[in-house]
Amino acid sequence: MADHNYSRPEMLVETDWLAEHLQDVCVVDCDNREAYRRAHIPGAVTFRGHHYLKEKEGAPHIMGPEQFAETMGGLGIGDDTLVIAYDGFSGLYATRLWWAPSSYGHTRAAVLNGGWDAWLAEGRPLTNAPARRAAARFNPQVNEELIARWEYVRDSIDQTDRVLLDVRSDGEWSGQNARGTKRGGRIPGAVHLEWLNYVDDQTKKFKPAAELRAMFAEAGITPESQVVTY
Repeated sequence: MADHNYSRPEMLVETDWLAEHLQDVCVVDCDNREAYRRAHIPGAVTFRGHHYLKEKEGAPHIMGPEQFAETMGGLGIGDDTLVIAYDGFSGLYATRLWWAPSSYGHTRAAVLNGGWDAWLAEGRPLTNAPARRAAARFNPQVNEELIARWEYVRDSIDQTDRVLLDVRSDGEWSGQNARGTKRGGRIPGAVHLEWLNYVDDQTKKFKPAAELRAMFAEAGITPESQVVTY
């Protein structure tokens, strides 16, 4: 597992751990399918979480419980399956795949620290053979603790014990890049730390716990804060 100085080290696994446990887990490649066809971690199934976790293409919300259960079960992810997600985008898509099962009560999910970049740089085994797992039964249980409804976000504005953390790009934060939406900008009172600040530029691994804590503290985010990210 990952650096034990993290508050939740079980959310990350290192490449050496995964190499020893490939037969015991469901590895999910979250890159696009063209990249998957070129090469991927042996045994990994393909699922680009950014697009296919939605109700439908372009929809704002994650799949409902029944659709999500069918999708996970089709990937071979059941209630007891340990899921390890990775990508080649500094964890952008893999962390989304981690969050989705977690929001439906599946706590056995983690992200490969460094993702595809670290696995490739270390010369670990690769394949272009597609993998397929036997269908499984996934029973979704909505975990409301991981979901901030819009009313909660609205009521969090200017609350001293809550922090709205905007992790989007600088352009989206400033409103210069509206990403096709009708209104650009940010939620009033939010602080901004673009998600790329959390990973090392070279290794693509998450920065050490102490460095992350210092960065958050400078932005006014303490361990006591209730943090809502978007």
